[in-house]
Amino acid sequence: MLISLAKQFSGGSLDRAVARAFPVLLVLLALAGCGGDDPPPRDPAPVRLTIEAPADTATVKEDTVELRGRVSPARATVEVAGEAAPVSNGAFSKTVKLDEGVNVIDVSATMPGRSAAFAALRVTYDPRVTIPDVTGQVDEDAANKLDQLGLDVQLEAVGGFLDELRSGPRRVCETDPPGGSTVDPGSSVTIKTAKRC
Repeated sequence: MLISLAKQFSGGSLDRAVARAFPVLLVLLALAGCGGDDPPPRDPAPVRLTIEAPADTATVKEDTVELRGRVSPARATVEVAGEAAPVSNGAFSKTVKLDEGVNVIDVSATMPGRSAAFAALRVTYDPRVTIPDVTGQVDEDAANKLDQLGLDVQLEAVGGFLDELRSGPRRVCETDPPGGSTVDPGSSVTIKTAKRC
């Protein structure tokens, strides 16, 4: 097309130099119009997700845990274990039911037009109770402490006949199972007591 325009003007009153320069001028004008667009806008920042509690690899004694965290932007949508979690001013929380053993809790935060954020944490539900060492404590105090842990406490006097004649309270000599043992809730624990062990 440029050649035909150049031939049309080269036969008329235009000077030969102008006729030669005309195609070059058209090419330069065409090129000047290219690339004038502004650079594309930057992508918006991705969604940010922070888990505040519980800590990853936490062990809990209850069959539920409250997962709390923050999300930015504050209008992002959060799902915890596949269920929507309410978000208020960027803060969210959701109670999650746990199975005994290790549980993996997935958390996602999304917002249209932004890259999503994901997190996963492991929470272990271990309902077992660790028997504290109550050796040397007054028998009733030790029994109350173990009872509050959900254990079935049995008192057994082991001091013999002469022990009954001694003054002072009965104290824990030992427990069966011993302190530091891990047992299921409701397990029986025998406290062996005497006034002098």
